[in-house]
Amino acid sequence: MKTPVYDALLALKEENSISFHFPGHKGHLAGVPWGELMPAIDTTETEGMDNLLEPKGIIKQSQKEAAKIFGAKETLYAVNGSTGSIYIAMAAFTKPGDRVIVQRNCHKSVYNAMVLNRLKPAYVYPRYNEDYDLLSGVSAEDVQYALDLYPEAKALILTYPNYYGVCCDLETIAHLVHEAGKILMVDEAHGAHFTFSDTLPPSALSCGADIVIQSTHKTLPSLTQTSMIHVGSNRIDLKKLRDRYQLYTTTSPSYLFTLSNEMAVKYMDEEGRKILKEQEVFIQEIIEQLDSIDRVSVFKGDPKDDTLFYKDPTKILMSMKGVMGTTLKRELWRRHNIRLEMADYYYALALTSVTTTKEELLALVDAIRDLAATLPFKELNIKSVEMPKPKVAMMPAEAYYGKKTLVSLDDALGTIAAAPIIPYPPGVPLVATGERVTEEVLDHLQFLRENGQTIVGLTGDEDNMVVVE
Repeated sequence: MKTPVYDALLALKEENSISFHFPGHKGHLAGVPWGELMPAIDTTETEGMDNLLEPKGIIKQSQKEAAKIFGAKETLYAVNGSTGSIYIAMAAFTKPGDRVIVQRNCHKSVYNAMVLNRLKPAYVYPRYNEDYDLLSGVSAEDVQYALDLYPEAKALILTYPNYYGVCCDLETIAHLVHEAGKILMVDEAHGAHFTFSDTLPPSALSCGADIVIQSTHKTLPSLTQTSMIHVGSNRIDLKKLRDRYQLYTTTSPSYLFTLSNEMAVKYMDEEGRKILKEQEVFIQEIIEQLDSIDRVSVFKGDPKDDTLFYKDPTKILMSMKGVMGTTLKRELWRRHNIRLEMADYYYALALTSVTTTKEELLALVDAIRDLAATLPFKELNIKSVEMPKPKVAMMPAEAYYGKKTLVSLDDALGTIAAAPIIPYPPGVPLVATGERVTEEVLDHLQFLRENGQTIVGLTGDEDNMVVVE
């Protein structure tokens, strides 16, 4: 048997590229001698090892330690990524037929959870910042409007921060949600590090969220697929949460992932706090250096945008005049062996973590300076990347489980999507299951395809869509 995956991973190791992408350990050990421990610690629920699905011993003790550090009433380690954690959380505070208010640029896993739990969505859209051509946060006023319009809704589901590090005024929004008697769930997949700094944006738990999902592997030094569920208030039924945890979690949970969750938290609570504080100062210097390069701009926030309450500086969002973000990302790898997390039409995103070194950050500056001097200027079409706003025509589960057919994009106008179409990353559906395909959606989709964006959800060589028959 040929081994293309093994071969590719070996080549990646030999490439020794600089990582400004996930996972947060960036290929460094961060306190765990994995090479010495593997494969001996890849075990199962044998004597003394406890059971992640029903912890009563060492895992329960570890989760309690983590809860203290994050300020949670209870913390659960998860091994199916934050996707699985979102399925669990949303099933814990809803029942089939309930309505939830959802930030429309949430991750695809929230939409999947609405299908699995047969929920009715109502959407609140993020603001489109025209000055910087990016989506910022949701406003407290829009949240209040949605709460008033849908008094039957069980919860509000928000993303904080978004992929670009933009944070809304979560504390004010939490107050509004609780005044209305609703539950606030926050997908904080990109913000697990906030807890360990008093100068970064405040954590979702400290802002009053009732249940919070974090991807340990995104911004902490932990293995891919590790996640945590934090309970912040008595509004969450812990018995129901544990029941849904059993429902959605593999019956063969990885002890490697469980250990990685534990050790990432330990690392951050000890030396990680000091490293993060020192690193924040250096990153600000790096941002200023990048911003001083001709043609280069780094997005640092917009004081005129009241939905952009905080900007996480550890996510370096940069643009170069006359160069698409996707081109900048590709050329950084091709010419300088630097791999970024993502790019879109205007921006390229470099993600740092506590394991990012000063040498790597300086190498990024040198590479950007070289590309700014050598990449040809290409006039970019001024194009709004504001999210289309298709109407919900059917409940997501009804569309997903109904009769389906394939249509070409040329014939898709007016149909109802039976599967989401998702630019990836960041994994936010352009059109969600149950929404009607509009001309605006098709135009936006064509724009993304023409400019090198990966699209998930189109099928076959002809890029057909799955729609309701």
